[in-house]
Amino acid sequence: MPTPAKKSALEYKADSIKRRNRFAAVSITLGLILVCFSYYFFQIFYTTNIDTRDKPAFAYIHRGDDWQKALVAVEDVRAEGEKVVIDPLSLHFVGKLMGYNKPGAVKPGRYELKTGMTNRQVINLLKSGRQTPLKLTFTNVRLRRELATKLSKQIDAKPRQIDSLLSSPNYTKSLGFDTTTVLSMFIPNTYELYWNTSAKNLMQRMKTEYEKFWTPERDAAREKLGLTRVQVSTLASIVEAEQQQHADERPRIAGVYLNRLKRGMKLQADPTVVYANGDFSIKRVLNVHLQKDSPYNTYKYAGLPPGPIDLPSIASINAVLHPEQNDYLYFCAKEDFSGYHAFATNEQQHLVNARRYQAALSRAGIM
Repeated sequence: MPTPAKKSALEYKADSIKRRNRFAAVSITLGLILVCFSYYFFQIFYTTNIDTRDKPAFAYIHRGDDWQKALVAVEDVRAEGEKVVIDPLSLHFVGKLMGYNKPGAVKPGRYELKTGMTNRQVINLLKSGRQTPLKLTFTNVRLRRELATKLSKQIDAKPRQIDSLLSSPNYTKSLGFDTTTVLSMFIPNTYELYWNTSAKNLMQRMKTEYEKFWTPERDAAREKLGLTRVQVSTLASIVEAEQQQHADERPRIAGVYLNRLKRGMKLQADPTVVYANGDFSIKRVLNVHLQKDSPYNTYKYAGLPPGPIDLPSIASINAVLHPEQNDYLYFCAKEDFSGYHAFATNEQQHLVNARRYQAALSRAGIM
């Protein structure tokens, strides 16, 4: 065999340079790849991925949601019709990298998204459970199912869950009420609580707020009138139904009804007849409506109804606790439709006032 030719010094030097160049090329390529990956990771972790157009934006994570469903809820949030998440794919990627997919990482709640938030900040917020409380309100409620529906639209509870508690004799008894009187536990106000409050925890919260509302001063005022807390709420609900426009007249109306109660007279309150008939479209109470046999019909039965006919405002409750001292026994709406009432101390004057109002209704075509 022929002996292979030995490489010259120049050839060895050329090979060495080639090896160094290849190494340098590989190093540069790897460096560039590393830089690109570093830049990409920086981008997906630390650059803005939320734009709410400076409008309030909230993500709602339900109980039982897995991490992917939770992030879909985030990506579905909109402000002014546009989704607030700029790059959903990167949000899911960062969520997985940060362990949001691990058991126990997803915490239900209502989370506020703000313009400028990064993926890292969003995932940290969701993992922390630092949700934003909401302002719970409820007004214009007559029936348990109405209240259940209104409350369920504000917290993470279904109407049937709330209604089942309000309709449960045993549960309402544990709160100190029955299914007829339990609505008086709900004092219309603004309450701060978390969206993921359960139906039962909401009931307990309302019971706590109810006890706070009934201060020693309020209890002393109702005891002076000879009324229970529920009776105060019941009378206040009638007063408010009679006078929805002008709160300044409510203490006078409360005084009238208290005068009638003291004398053993039937209240003869039209709003209770409407409630008894269950037809809240009634504009004019007629004789046929008065025949309804119901404990809520105060034309048929003396005393107060079994419970409130709506949720009275604090102003109406205070009107009952601090009624105007007067001798009036009757009142009816004024014929000028101002929303105020004409008051009378005797039936004769009341009938004159009533005829004026009935004539005005007929002229207006209100049947």
